[in-house]
Amino acid sequence: MKRMLAISDVHGKIEEFELLLKKANYNASQDQLILVGDYVDRGPDSRAVLNRVIELKAEGAIVLRGNHDDMMVAAYHNEPGALARWEKNGALYTLQCYDPTIKDMTMPDSEAFHDHVTFLEGLDYYYATDDYIFVHAGVDPKRTVEDTDPYDLVWIRDEFHQNYSGAKTVVFGHTPTPMLNNSYSDHTVYFGENNIIGIDGGAVFGGQLNCLELPSKTVYSIKG
Repeated sequence: MKRMLAISDVHGKIEEFELLLKKANYNASQDQLILVGDYVDRGPDSRAVLNRVIELKAEGAIVLRGNHDDMMVAAYHNEPGALARWEKNGALYTLQCYDPTIKDMTMPDSEAFHDHVTFLEGLDYYYATDDYIFVHAGVDPKRTVEDTDPYDLVWIRDEFHQNYSGAKTVVFGHTPTPMLNNSYSDHTVYFGENNIIGIDGGAVFGGQLNCLELPSKTVYSIKG
């Protein structure tokens, strides 16, 4: 049985991402890597992170979508309100990775940017095994994951955290673990009593980037 290694919310932190993979001794031929979204925005090099994620997917990693990834796609397609929403969530850092001269919310005219948007569009919203559900934000506790609205899969918070009661353990990111651990300084993985595991250590906010190994529940971390 392969180790499963879950990582979330890299947010452009390419150096920390690489260090975490090394710390966990990730081996593509022996481990199943599962990335649960938010590769872009706020951090220093979203472009480099996406390049690495594309490589990892080609080697067998399961790569899922996050809300920031969705916002990038929506803004690219000029969906109503998408540009302003993305701007409020750290988009400028992402745009400047593709063109350092960009000073406002201008879409880069580069092949790399277009290719990365296309890549994000093709990602799934969740991955399920017999024992686990991997998803960016969570699931609607009143529905199966298959019937949960994709919007909820990347945005849901309290309703899921408080009311989930399914048999499968849900591994998710999106909500920084200090919010779940009720401590601003506690960026460790959150193990909820209701079969949920939050792994977003808020690295881009000065916390830590976490990697959860399953089924052992071993945790590897790199300071953000």
